[in-house]
Amino acid sequence: MALISIDEKRCKRDGICAAVCPMGIIEPGDDDAVPAPSIDADELCINCGHCVAVCPNAALSHVSMSPDKCPPVQKAWLPDTERVEHFLRTRRSIRTYKNRTVEHDVLTELIHIARFAPSGHNAQPAQWLVIYDKGEVNTLAENVIDWMRYMLQGQEQIAKEMNMDRIVTAWEQGIDRICRGAPHIIVTYAPKEEQSAPAACTIALTYLELAAPSFGLGACWAGYFNAATNLWPPMRKALKLPDGHSGFGAMMVGYPRYGYHRLPLRNEPFITWR
Repeated sequence: MALISIDEKRCKRDGICAAVCPMGIIEPGDDDAVPAPSIDADELCINCGHCVAVCPNAALSHVSMSPDKCPPVQKAWLPDTERVEHFLRTRRSIRTYKNRTVEHDVLTELIHIARFAPSGHNAQPAQWLVIYDKGEVNTLAENVIDWMRYMLQGQEQIAKEMNMDRIVTAWEQGIDRICRGAPHIIVTYAPKEEQSAPAACTIALTYLELAAPSFGLGACWAGYFNAATNLWPPMRKALKLPDGHSGFGAMMVGYPRYGYHRLPLRNEPFITWR
């Protein structure tokens, strides 16, 4: 089957598909000819779907996706600038959670949304590990504490600069400042040799965090958890990531115990114009 196929009756010969193709593998037709893939298109195509998404007449189909499989943009649903700013400013890092598990299907749908995050060359390297059991979350948090104790013994100055002494003391007092009592942790991981993986996994988790409130959920980046994942062998062993893979981000997820009612201020942006 051809990489792309064109419905000649629908195609307006406007060349839009060729103009937006990030790999430049669609050649606009001359005169009244329809666009066509270049000779090396099969080798270079990154399967991004731009060509299908951009055609206003649903004339182009890709071998992996057709217009009828790609939902149309609902322009009435798109927020204006004021609403976008309001939505983004309502984002809060949630560090207090209800003692309630999140349903499997809710977390699955949340990840389903997050997978649409952009990635370099459309590699889509992010894979997902859900630490669902609260007992395992606590066990992994204790692994992080063990790493911090090790750091305090061998690299005390660095450890104290990262407030590890305070976190360990809090843990010993029954206060969890690693996972903050979150019922679940979601980890993104990918092949460690994949160059796009760090950014792709970070962006995917950002999508997940921004989508969480629409499900009534809160989230917070688990920075210490992720650091231990990559620096503490017992933690890597406990996570059981596939060989050759690294963790590139971790997120606490659960139902927030409290709601927020104001939009806090932030520093003015430092902008250099050239």
